[in-house]
Amino acid sequence: MKFAAALALLVAVPAAAFAPSAKAPAASALSLMPPGPDMPPPMMGTMGRGSLESTTPEVTVQGGSLKTWAFSSPAVERVQVVLKTEGRPLDADVELWAGPDNTPHKMRVYVENGASRPFSAVLETPRGPNTIAVRNIGQLEFPMAAQIEAVSAAGPLAAAMNPGTGSMTIQGGALRTYPFDPMVDSVQVLLRTDGRPLNARIELLQGPNNNKQVIELYTEDGLDRPFFAVLETPGSGNVVRIVNTATVEFPLTASVGAYRTGSKDSYDEMQPVISGYGSGGARGGRGSGFGPY
Repeated sequence: MKFAAALALLVAVPAAAFAPSAKAPAASALSLMPPGPDMPPPMMGTMGRGSLESTTPEVTVQGGSLKTWAFSSPAVERVQVVLKTEGRPLDADVELWAGPDNTPHKMRVYVENGASRPFSAVLETPRGPNTIAVRNIGQLEFPMAAQIEAVSAAGPLAAAMNPGTGSMTIQGGALRTYPFDPMVDSVQVLLRTDGRPLNARIELLQGPNNNKQVIELYTEDGLDRPFFAVLETPGSGNVVRIVNTATVEFPLTASVGAYRTGSKDSYDEMQPVISGYGSGGARGGRGSGFGPY
């Protein structure tokens, strides 16, 4: 009986030794599966698509509601603001609160399509504490997603926010236009002054008087709090128009240039992105709004 028990024990040991190796392929296959609801997605860089993308969670701001993000630490000197929708229009007020009844920076933002042209901007927040307030002034049917994140003042945006050789002075009441080739996927805009208030209107046009994105901007000190934004420019015929809405005593300096370029080889990729097209596309057809259908 003792010999039979010992023989059974020797037979069972090799089976137990091979048990962990049988589970190894299952674990390796699981590591190659796409992230599920319980698995976090891989982190994306803030400069992923060429626009100012954020890695912070998205906060839904319903129509007519207000959300605030407080930064109590004085070490936070720069804040990134990203607003987007699922393809619906975006209409919002963005304000920087610095103390009671003190709003040194405010913006009115309108975007025709918040999915193809998300709003991406950087606000200077010196001498904290500061609070970013985002109000969705659209109707209840037009919610939006907001991402607010503190970024380093010495990060990758530091070089882009320095005025380049292409800076141009825009006097009060004047305007400047900047057309871009279809190869340009996004455009960077930097506005600043010599310490005076900054009042400006930034428009992204695609066609005659066809505003795709409009930003009405106010800053009490354009040197201490300059404005930097990245505008997505899909399609062709994109023009950035900057209007100095202040009086002649308050000029501003604008630096506008390509931020990300791509390769558009086909005819369809170079067509203007115009609202109202259905499944037929820009060439007409059923559901496109053209023809007798």
